[in-house]
Amino acid sequence: MPRFYLGRPLAIGDCFELPPALAHHVLVLRMQLGQYITLFNGEGGEHTATISGMDRKTVSVEIKAFSPREAELPYTITLAQALPEAAKMDWIVEKAAELGAAALQPLAAQRCVVRLSAERATKRLQHWQAIAVAAAEQSGRNRVMHVASVMDVDHYVGQQDLHLRLLLSPDAEVSLAQWARHQPPRCVTLMVGPEGGFNAAEQAGAIKHGVLALGLGTRILRTETAGLAALAALNAIWGEM
Repeated sequence: MPRFYLGRPLAIGDCFELPPALAHHVLVLRMQLGQYITLFNGEGGEHTATISGMDRKTVSVEIKAFSPREAELPYTITLAQALPEAAKMDWIVEKAAELGAAALQPLAAQRCVVRLSAERATKRLQHWQAIAVAAAEQSGRNRVMHVASVMDVDHYVGQQDLHLRLLLSPDAEVSLAQWARHQPPRCVTLMVGPEGGFNAAEQAGAIKHGVLALGLGTRILRTETAGLAALAALNAIWGEM
């Protein structure tokens, strides 16, 4: 059953026209009157709706049922990702959402190749959030991963955070897997550096503010691989139930 995110209140019995973009998607799929779609608004659970009317450009639906089904991790993981080059960030956002990350915090680090102006940062943020929505639709999540505004690394590590922050570093003596096996499932933030990693000052500043440095094994992973590998490792070690 096709799944669509719709950022509005949803309730059984509601009848309304889908926004143009969603209506276009339904029409492209060549769906017919009476067929069902799933709608979710990110507030929890999902609604089953039937197509009650359609023409060349519009699609009307009626919500028939609600399910409280969720596909979230029982612990919150935030991925704090230093900006990589080109379209790698798009891929990271998509896969982090699929792997269950609750939020993604883009970081501006000294070794980042990409530098975003305020205007470009706003446009990229909107683009990344749209990718997170599409990933939720595809992966069966009823919550949309939140993509935060780009923040400088030093500013970020200086903030108070209720979650333990884990900085992935090839210099760390203890691996993420070793650490996680001796910890109960908990809310954490994974910090991933850019191509070339965080520099010495950034890493030292993070550790000074209570960030724990952990490794990912004997191989050095690319920036677009490290955070996703860490997410998958925590899912495997801590489980999803």
